[in-house]
Amino acid sequence: MGVYEVKSLEQYFKVYKRSVREPRKFWSKIAEDFVWYKKWDQILEYRLEEAEVKWFVNAKLNITKNCIDRHLAKRGDKTAIIFEPNNPEEPAQHITYNDLYERVCKMANVLREQGIEKGDRVCIYLPMIPELAVAVLACARIGAIHSVVFAGFSSKALSTRIQDSECKMVITSDGGYRGNKTIDLKGIVDEALEDCPSIQSVLVAKRTNTEISMKEGRDQWLQPLLDNVSNVSVAEVMDAEDPLFILYTSGSTGRPKGMLHTTGGYMVYTAYTFKNVFQYEEKDVYWCTADIGWITGHSYILYGPLANGATTVMFEGVPSYPDYGRFWEVVDKHKVTQFYTAPTAIRALAKQSTDWVTKYDLSSLKVLGSVGEPINEEAWHWYNDHVGNKKCPIVDTWWQTETGGIMLSPIAFSTPTKPTYATLPLPGVQPVLMDDKRNEIEGNQVVGSLCIKFPWPAMARTIWGDHRRYKETYFSAFPGKYFTGDGALRDEVGYYRITGRVDDVVIVSGHNLGTAPIEDAINEHPAVAESAIVGFPHEIKGNALYGFIILKETGEARNRENLTREINQYISEHIGPIAKLEKLQFVSGLPKTRSGKIMRRILRKIASKDTSNLGDTSTLLNPEVVSEIIENAV
Repeated sequence: MGVYEVKSLEQYFKVYKRSVREPRKFWSKIAEDFVWYKKWDQILEYRLEEAEVKWFVNAKLNITKNCIDRHLAKRGDKTAIIFEPNNPEEPAQHITYNDLYERVCKMANVLREQGIEKGDRVCIYLPMIPELAVAVLACARIGAIHSVVFAGFSSKALSTRIQDSECKMVITSDGGYRGNKTIDLKGIVDEALEDCPSIQSVLVAKRTNTEISMKEGRDQWLQPLLDNVSNVSVAEVMDAEDPLFILYTSGSTGRPKGMLHTTGGYMVYTAYTFKNVFQYEEKDVYWCTADIGWITGHSYILYGPLANGATTVMFEGVPSYPDYGRFWEVVDKHKVTQFYTAPTAIRALAKQSTDWVTKYDLSSLKVLGSVGEPINEEAWHWYNDHVGNKKCPIVDTWWQTETGGIMLSPIAFSTPTKPTYATLPLPGVQPVLMDDKRNEIEGNQVVGSLCIKFPWPAMARTIWGDHRRYKETYFSAFPGKYFTGDGALRDEVGYYRITGRVDDVVIVSGHNLGTAPIEDAINEHPAVAESAIVGFPHEIKGNALYGFIILKETGEARNRENLTREINQYISEHIGPIAKLEKLQFVSGLPKTRSGKIMRRILRKIASKDTSNLGDTSTLLNPEVVSEIIENAV
């Protein structure tokens, strides 16, 4: 990968041009750095109209050989994973590459003993403990397809995912810790499995030592099995296009989509983007605060960092436990150099006193990252000023479960940053903006639907069991191109800013209004903590805007008339009078998925007074807030 590493803006443009001019040659050169049992016959075969893509055709490899085995000679004693437990009183674990190799081999042998074979699906429903990383890598080692389900999902959400991919096994734990709560994970699994005939066995790790029921003939404790197997395991030979994992993402229709990622291209892309975006160096300590239950955790806690021989932090806890200084205490303790988190977390921490930040030594930090949604300007400045001390570039990354890896992002120390902008495409990524007539929009200072016009190695290959849905969802709106579902603005220098989901672009009196910039303007108001804007039908304007607003202090709501006027004034000043809210509702919370995304389809239904069928709400973190919003709707 060294040949295409980016260390300056000038070098970025040179590398980017080459990646677009000769994409096959470009990715071939990067792939040379990895261990392959057999090289590819050709780099790429594709028909985007049919949503068919193959990278590194007929190449053979195993991703764990590249993430673990190849580092043992030089980095065997280097820490691969730092496990930081939920409770700061519990000591952290430093798992070396040698340790990780042994643990993954043992787990792989247990899976094989339990009858798991190449191509079988294994559901992993574990908290953020080392067993989660080990289970994921053990599946990859034997060619089983892992399907990680975030351990905050309900039994119903877990059950639908297990049923959809017909998993053969579940790996879980007796329970999990989350802040001051203990979660009964095994109880949730038991409930989910009442409707899952494909499950033959359940392996249970010990974490909380709580009493649980074990079903005879199905459930087994994991540790005794691990104690009785060899610590050496031969890695399965995989084709580059063999499935690596299925990861479910919420569909706008409410039915989850099992995005299928394959082995070779995903490995090459996540490794390359990790190294470049974060400018990782040998002695760095990198921390992504996501859960491995999300794509961010797959790509940038495990596979990307480990393929680079990095030290990666796995954090079991939450940013507010035991207090709001926890993130910064962990940075100080482990001398973290790259810190990657979500705007939701940054906004929550920015509401607290900066004393929580200043009491810790954050001088080890070199790069800050943001992921999950566009970061608003206020949060960006707080992050830059108080966490980065104005010396750490913020890489505001845009990508999706479907893309497998980061697509648009500044490259640390090379790309000049601009608040709220994901800036430029990474080498090998060819974004285009499209208009309503399916024409490519040329030039700068334009807004359109964001598409990618050429395949990249980490793109999902299909939706598990439903290629037709995959093709219709991502490749039918703009034939021959991947449609991201997002709108974007390209500024005068060619920087990209994500304006929100295209279905979050509301046409008011003929004007296309992206909801994200309006929310940014509202969030600038000193009394506002967070906001969400949706459109609703209006007999004169076609559509009008409805604002759901959380205030920093609930007492502020007493003077609602003034606040409503002030908020609309802010919108007028930042966007223009056309973007003013027709209706405004102060709420105590917004319906969010467990990854922090606002479930806007629910808000749209409430705004349109169509609440008879809200679709699947099983993945909501706070379903109770929905009835409260409906009750007080304007």
